[in-house]
Amino acid sequence: MRRLTLALLCGAYLCLALIIALSLWRNGGGWGAGVAALVGGLGLAFAFHGLIERALDSAAIRNEIGALRDAHRILIDQIEKIDARVSEVVSTVTDDALRRSEELSDEVHMLEDLVQRMSQRLEQRVVDGASAPRLGHEPDNRQSAALLETVREALAENRVDLYLQPIVGLPQRRTVYYESFSRLRDPTGRVMMPAEYLSVAEPGGLVTSIDNLLLFRCVQIVRRLAKQDRKVGIFCNISTASLADETFFPQFLELLSANRDLAGALIFELGQAAFDARGSVEARNMAKLADLGFRFSLDKVVNLDFDFHDLARSDVKFVKIAAKVLLEEMVERDGRLVLRSLPDLAAEDFSALTRRYGVEIVAEKVESERQIVDVLELDIALGQGHLFGEPRPIRDQVLAEADPPAGFLRDNLRRRIVGRS
Repeated sequence: MRRLTLALLCGAYLCLALIIALSLWRNGGGWGAGVAALVGGLGLAFAFHGLIERALDSAAIRNEIGALRDAHRILIDQIEKIDARVSEVVSTVTDDALRRSEELSDEVHMLEDLVQRMSQRLEQRVVDGASAPRLGHEPDNRQSAALLETVREALAENRVDLYLQPIVGLPQRRTVYYESFSRLRDPTGRVMMPAEYLSVAEPGGLVTSIDNLLLFRCVQIVRRLAKQDRKVGIFCNISTASLADETFFPQFLELLSANRDLAGALIFELGQAAFDARGSVEARNMAKLADLGFRFSLDKVVNLDFDFHDLARSDVKFVKIAAKVLLEEMVERDGRLVLRSLPDLAAEDFSALTRRYGVEIVAEKVESERQIVDVLELDIALGQGHLFGEPRPIRDQVLAEADPPAGFLRDNLRRRIVGRS
């Protein structure tokens, strides 16, 4: 636009000079006067044009300087706002970090007291077991004593691993839950199956200690999954001995109270026989866990004639039934399939009955595709078994990152048990 303006001005100057030159020539001034007037007019015109151009340049520079000052002022305002926001965020993060640090410190102190009590009782049980009179064959006693010592060392050295097996939604087979298992390792790293060590752990009073460590591990891994925003729950076995333990349970309840946000992801599981035989103390402590929002599951089911009102009162939300047990319970009567335990109920209506009481059936120990077909005909929505995935160990790094008390358990048990053996 500016170039067009300058071009038009130059044209106007030239026309004005020609008009002046022609006027002098026609009025008798001759060719010399006309040419002189033309040259002089052009000179004056371009001189005047230079003044106009400099004035325009100055105005443009002033406008640019003004725009630059406005932009600088806006930038300063934005920087001040950002600085105030950063200061606010830093203050919030610092306060939150201090709060979480205080909460973690309180939890560690609580766990310290709990582990000290548990380790003292564990040590006393081992000493009592070692000093008890040995009857029967001496080689068997020596073998049992050696195995008991291996179990004790596995606990003291934190060689208790957490294994997880997927529980999948049917028919999609997408993992929606995990069940946790505990496994011990001997000094060589060999994994000891429960059938191997329970024969000496139960008489030696160590099963409760193993269950308690497993409960801590479950809380750790659920917290880790929650940090990763993974909406997956974990079934964790809890024994009636742990529920009735006057030392362990109150402090474990305190730990769960501080982590009640994990209630939706942690399901406590116990066997059907143990649930039916629970006493008032166990029932009361189960109610305390339920008040915090935690749910329960039954496994090792052998009788399908449940007291559904009792299950509902006890916040039992899952019942695990082996696929083989389910299929063996199905019989044909009067041209329809029914369950032996509930002959008046059609087999396909059993899952609808349990859901009416808020209980979901999990078909466990599923080993073949044929079993899946039969399970789906019963409208069962959850399955578990080697067909969907075997139990796999959780990496030590995950547990170490999940919560500092994992290392604390190892150090205290080693110092208080092994150091006095």
